[in-house]
Amino acid sequence: MTSPFIWLQHMLPHHAVSRMAGTLASSESRPVKNLLIRRFIDAYDVDMSEAARSIDEYRSFNDFFTRELKPGARPLADAEEYILCPADGAISQIGRIEGGKIFQAKGRHFTASQLLGGDEDAARRFEGGSFATVYLSPRDYHRVHMPAAGRLTSATYVPGDLFSVNQVTAENVDGLFARNERLACLFDGPDGCFASVMVGAMIVAGIETVWSGLEETHSPKLKRTDFSGGAHRFAAGDEMGRFILGSTVVLLFEPGRVEWLGQFKAGDSVRMGEALGRRLQPNAGA
Repeated sequence: MTSPFIWLQHMLPHHAVSRMAGTLASSESRPVKNLLIRRFIDAYDVDMSEAARSIDEYRSFNDFFTRELKPGARPLADAEEYILCPADGAISQIGRIEGGKIFQAKGRHFTASQLLGGDEDAARRFEGGSFATVYLSPRDYHRVHMPAAGRLTSATYVPGDLFSVNQVTAENVDGLFARNERLACLFDGPDGCFASVMVGAMIVAGIETVWSGLEETHSPKLKRTDFSGGAHRFAAGDEMGRFILGSTVVLLFEPGRVEWLGQFKAGDSVRMGEALGRRLQPNAGA
C-alpha cells in the first residue's frame, strides 16, 4: 500500500511549489530572511560555528543556505591517492554499475543513460564502473566540490520531477535520481571520464555552477552544453557548484579507476573532502 507521504509526493505540483519556495527564499527583506534563517537553524540544528558569516550578513535565505565555511573547516584528503567526497551528507548507496544499472534501493534501479539524459555514448563508458550517491540533508553544507581533478567536457540540464529526496522516497519512487530534474556534468582527467550529477528535489530553487552561474531550471527542455574546448579545469576539492535548496550528488567513474573504501555503506555520514575511494590508475587519462 502506498503511504500518504508518497501519495502526496505524486499529487503535489512540484515545480509550482518549488517556485513559490524559491521566491520566499530569495527575499532580501531583513525581517523575513532573518526569521527564516533563525527558524531553519533551530529546526535542523545547523552548526553555525563553521559558517564564515553571521546571520545578519546574509542577503537572503538562499545566501545563507549556500553559505561558505571558515577556512580549514573541510580539510582535503590526499588527492594523489584518494577520490574525495564531493559534499557533506550521507551515503545513499555506493557500489558498482552492473548491466548499465545503478542501485537505488531494494528492488529499484535506474540506468546510467537515464541519469545522463539519454547520453548513450557516455553511459557505455561507465558500464562496469563505480557509482556513489550522496544525499545532502537540510542542515548540511550545500556546496558541491570536485571528487578528482578534471576538465569539464559537457553539462546537461535534464528536465524532470521534483520529488523529495530521502530514504522513504528512494525506497518507493522508481528511478528517483533519474526522474528528478538534474544537471549532469562530465569531466575528463587523470582518472578518466567521470560524472558529477547534481539532482534537484522538492523546493529546490536552483542549481548553480561556477562556470555558468544559476542554471535555468523548471524548464521542459533538455539542454546539453559542450565544453570540450577545455576552458574549465579543476583540481580535486575545488568548488564546482551549489544547491539553492536540496539535494543529491551522484558520482560515476569508469571501470578500473576507483575502489571505494570498504568502511562506507548506505546511511553513513560523510563530509566534503574526506577520502571516499582509492585511485587505481593515478597516472592515466587526460
